[in-house]
Amino acid sequence: MRKTRILWVDDEIEVLRPHILFLDEKGYETDTCTNGTDALKKVNEEYYDIIFLDEHMPGISGIETLRRIKEVKPQIPVVMITKSEEEDIMEAAIGSQIADYLIKPVKPNQMLLCLKKNLEHQTIISRHTTTTFQTEFSSIGNMIASANSFNEWCEVYRKLVYWQSELLRSKNEGMGEVLKMQEADANRAFFRFIEKNYLEWLKPEAKEKPLMSPLLMARKVIPRIEKGKSLFFIVIDNMRLDQWLDMSAEISSLFRISSEELYASILPTATQYSRNAIFAGLMPSAINDSTPEYWIKDYQEEGKNSFEDKLLARQLQRAGITCRWSYTKISTDSEGRALNDKLSQLLPNELNVLVYNFMDSLSHARTDVNLIREMTDNEASWLSLTHSWFVHSPLLELLTILSGKKIPVIITTDHGAIKVQKPVKVIGDRQTSMNLRYKTGRNLDYNPREVFEIKNPSSAGLPMTNISSRYIFARENDFLVYPNNFNQVTSYYRDTLQHGGISLQEMIVPVVILEPLQ
Repeated sequence: MRKTRILWVDDEIEVLRPHILFLDEKGYETDTCTNGTDALKKVNEEYYDIIFLDEHMPGISGIETLRRIKEVKPQIPVVMITKSEEEDIMEAAIGSQIADYLIKPVKPNQMLLCLKKNLEHQTIISRHTTTTFQTEFSSIGNMIASANSFNEWCEVYRKLVYWQSELLRSKNEGMGEVLKMQEADANRAFFRFIEKNYLEWLKPEAKEKPLMSPLLMARKVIPRIEKGKSLFFIVIDNMRLDQWLDMSAEISSLFRISSEELYASILPTATQYSRNAIFAGLMPSAINDSTPEYWIKDYQEEGKNSFEDKLLARQLQRAGITCRWSYTKISTDSEGRALNDKLSQLLPNELNVLVYNFMDSLSHARTDVNLIREMTDNEASWLSLTHSWFVHSPLLELLTILSGKKIPVIITTDHGAIKVQKPVKVIGDRQTSMNLRYKTGRNLDYNPREVFEIKNPSSAGLPMTNISSRYIFARENDFLVYPNNFNQVTSYYRDTLQHGGISLQEMIVPVVILEPLQ
């Protein structure tokens, strides 16, 4: 096994011989030099795992040596060793990307801890994460078995998302597969929970029910509208909890997260239903009954969310809100940047509603473009792609501007998505919906044990295309496929991200209130 190689640069290196002998005894190989010029020569000619660099040396300073090392070997971690913690020195070192720093006089054990921290960091994280997850595994299993309310399922889902993040960070693929099996167990149990409770939640007399799409604005947005003050309500289409948590790390320097809750997307967990319900403040059947011109049937080819501004206007009117407001839908980066350019026109409004379709568009692109599917074949790469979009997006630019202007923001989504694996056969006619996670129509033929069926759509607040219409919803990671070209369709859509059905990822979604930092 190759020894870890250290380059130690210090003009008083002879004084440090006991430290070097200590490191040799611990299995490290230490090379030394007394100035920046020799150090740069060695770095160019030989391989080192880490460099200890004295800040104060004759000739080329430690800071200048650091800068030049980073120019030629940016991947080598450099630990700055300094006699003082003067602010300007530390800022210069940190700006030049030091991995760590130590204050003289340095003790041997400090050196050893520093080496472990910087060279064995990933191994230590992986080992610790694996041990902790193994301890937590049984606890999560018990949570899944006993979850009997929406709030308890939210806690299960938060726990699973937390461990997904930790295991991705530790790069432990074995434990990652174990977690996937536990997620599958959770979704099986969650499906049974929804099957038992969903229709009860929709009854007017129901006492224990979660916050759902139609009441989202009434509970979270409308109470925060104030005369003379601006509020932004942002809906990011098709955003899962794990994606929000990844984004929140970037937002934390801009806003204080005063509230981060989970609510239940209605069924179907599809934009046509859940987002229209948010803006209308009504279940889909009530939208269809009160304003049939604003409800497009599943089998019709028109855009299904073309009237959100009109539905929003009616909801505000019913609530007695007479504020100045705007509604904008953003589907491309150019549209997002155009919005930012005209932001001054929106700031006088008491409410500005923005819909960002990018994550949904990216999800569809992942289905249709082989290159994107190959690039994002696991959760880590998919999260990395959505993270990359966000940090370079006009949305983050907008949030940065709003933070500077001390304007509060509410961020949410209409539904999430799940990667589908197992095809389930369904037969339907020409007027049956095309969505892979739910179907609605009058002549559906299916195995009722494989889906959640709603024979009476009105009981679920869903519109009926005719008297014999019904809805069925896919469970877990299933997707619904017609027998025609079954194998071809299955091969094309397996491993794609879909929404419309019943899973933790689709139904349990975040709503977050961001307050400006004082």
